This record gives sequence, C-alpha cells and structure tokens, in this order.
Amino acid sequence: MDDDGRGLRAFRVAYDGRPFRGFQRQPDVPTVEERVFDALRDLDVLGPTADKPPTYAAAGRTDAGVSAVAQTMAFESPEWLTPAALNGELPASIRAWASADAPAGFHATHDATSRTYTYHLHAPDADIDRAREALSELSGEHDFHNLTPDDNGTVRTLDPAIESDGEFLVIELRAGGFSRQLVRRVVALVEEVAADTAPLSKIGRVLSPAPLSGPEGIGPASAAALVLTDVSYPDLDFRIDTEAAASAREVFEQRRVAAVVDGRVAGSVRNGIGE
Repeated sequence: MDDDGRGLRAFRVAYDGRPFRGFQRQPDVPTVEERVFDALRDLDVLGPTADKPPTYAAAGRTDAGVSAVAQTMAFESPEWLTPAALNGELPASIRAWASADAPAGFHATHDATSRTYTYHLHAPDADIDRAREALSELSGEHDFHNLTPDDNGTVRTLDPAIESDGEFLVIELRAGGFSRQLVRRVVALVEEVAADTAPLSKIGRVLSPAPLSGPEGIGPASAAALVLTDVSYPDLDFRIDTEAAASAREVFEQRRVAAVVDGRVAGSVRNGIGE
C-alpha cells in the first residue's frame, strides 16, 4: 500500500443490466463500466483525462441486458473509497456492496477460478426431467464451438444445475470462464429439448466437430433473464459494507416491486380484452 493509503482493491458490484448496452465501455451508449468510471472521476479517484484507473481489470464482460450480483472490479484506490462512498456517485441501478484488499499483481479477470451465471427461464410447459437430461449431456469438458460466435477458447468445462420454481426453470451454469453467448445458447438448446421441440440427440450433434448452419444453429436466449451470480477468488477476503449492502437491497427491492406492478397492469389489460 502507498503512503497515501492507495492500494489495489477489488469491489463487488451488482447491477440491473437492462438499461445498459453491456458492461464494457462502448462509444456513445450507456454501459456499466463507463458509469463506474464517471463515479470515480466525480470522486477525484480517476483523473478527468485518464482512460481508466491504474491496474484496472474486471471479472467479465456481461452482454447488453445481462445483470449481475457479483461483478468484480479491481484497481488502485485510496483507503477511504468504500462501496458506500462509491455508491454516492453511482446511479441507483449500479450498487457496490463489498470490497477486499488484493495482493500485488492481482488481476480480476485472470485470477478468477470460476464464474457462475443463473438464468431464469420462463417455461411453464417445459419438462424439467428432459431439461436435466440435456444439462447432463452438456456437463463436463466439451468443445462448445457450435454455441458461441468465438473461434478460439471454445473448450470449456461446464458444471450445471437446475431447479423448478413455479413457471420458471432456474438454470445455473458454472465454469472457469465462458465464451461469448455460451450461457444463453446453452439455455436456448436446453429449452428446445425441455419443450420437446428438439430431440435429446440434438445435443450430440451440437457437440460434434462439424459446424452447425442454417436452421440447425442455436441462437442465444434473451439476455434480460441472465444474472452473473458469483465470481470466485479463493485468495480474497471480501468484507461486506453494511451500509452499502442495505442500500443495494433496498434499491433492488424497489425495482422488484415496480416489475410486479407492471406485470399486474399488463395482466389486467390482457384479461380485459374480449375473445
């Protein structure tokens, strides 16, 4: 740690990804990363002309519309920069809630040992047993080249889980890392099998070396139902900021209630339309 109290720290950041065009900065569109950098500038942690904080890295680049509980951002920061202080300059849709001192050389992307995504699939007519069979076939190490637009890094070891929650199938996927769109394309494939619009044998075809094309291809499921729920760093001891965590829970409870009200209104309109 420097004499002025600056040191390398990691921050857990939760966000509702639906208003954003993804996590990573892009020109002329709102992103989570840019909003965090704006907050750091407002706090004089980041200089007005600096591109990013020193030693900065993040755990992953969630797609447009994807939300997070435990996105992790690490950079050199002053000791006084707590999650609560950071939240004072962030929009309500982005909340820091925990932090950890990180050792020299720590990299939030490369030092993560696993990442976990949870997908809330609205599938009232899906067969959970068929969904479990599909996930069993996808479990373990495979070349997922047919489930990502990436050309490299397509071999992954997937650890899936699933449970039923009313009209939803809650699908959890854990791996050391994920190729682009892999989670959402896995979910789309599982949904096809669970809804009996594709045979279980299709998974063998998807995992084969031959590329899929045309109607055989698997497009990604909607991003809005996907949440980055955990990123593991065995050597970091995250401390929950009580004030920041309480604020985050309150913000997301308000957003949850607003969504429930929106659903009730839409249901009322639907029910009032004559057949």
